[in-house]
Amino acid sequence: MVQRIVTGVVAGAAFAGLLWLGGWYYAALLLVMAFIGYHEYVKLNGQAWARWDVIAAFVGVLLLTLTRLPDGWGIDLPSFETVVWILMFLLLSATVFSKNKTTLEHAALLFLGAVYVGTGFHYMLATREMPHGIFWSAITFVCIWSSDAGAYFVGKAIGKTKLWPAISPNKTIEGSVGGLVLAIVAGLIFAWCRPEWLGYAQAAAIGAVAAVAGQLGDLIQSAYKRWRGVKDSGQLLPGHGGILDRTDSWLIVFPLVHLLGLLTVN
Repeated sequence: MVQRIVTGVVAGAAFAGLLWLGGWYYAALLLVMAFIGYHEYVKLNGQAWARWDVIAAFVGVLLLTLTRLPDGWGIDLPSFETVVWILMFLLLSATVFSKNKTTLEHAALLFLGAVYVGTGFHYMLATREMPHGIFWSAITFVCIWSSDAGAYFVGKAIGKTKLWPAISPNKTIEGSVGGLVLAIVAGLIFAWCRPEWLGYAQAAAIGAVAAVAGQLGDLIQSAYKRWRGVKDSGQLLPGHGGILDRTDSWLIVFPLVHLLGLLTVN
């Protein structure tokens, strides 16, 4: 437990500091996290990374994560859709050039993971680059973390009804509801602090989406790890597991709040 707390405090402080700095400091952090997260995903699927199709998928993840290149480079990134299509084409082509040593199932797993990881980190970066980006990043993260805390403590205190025992035996419906309530309260506090940017209904919606989608993102990762027969996606963070273990909610919530148009000034 001590190791878990120390790791959480140190990693959390470093992450918060780079989030505050923004710019290429935060972008570099997310690129590294995306790279490590996809490495964990590839390893979970038992695939060696030193193959051209896997390397192409890594490049795809990094291109999907980025929102732009440094201005001095004079180079524009290909569009998000272009990267997705080219990556799909390359991975499908790998089945041909490898004479089916790369199977369609392997190509599909690589593609799915690249879109999952790359899109999630892309929207984290895009959120920080918005006007008032530190505010929108903070409310999204705080609502996710509030949901986690509420689900844990309420579940410990009064949780009795299992939410999804076949996938995550410790989660309860009471804890899930507690997480939802606390995430909404957290969102409302942000609205109270900045009413000129954020209405209460919009804040409550961000909290609700962060809680529901965040808990589903956690269950998705739990289901996948259970299918693969592992406890954690990696061992990078002592007491916490890997990058995917810590960001499973983030990877779902950040794209969704953007797609729903919730991160906009009134």
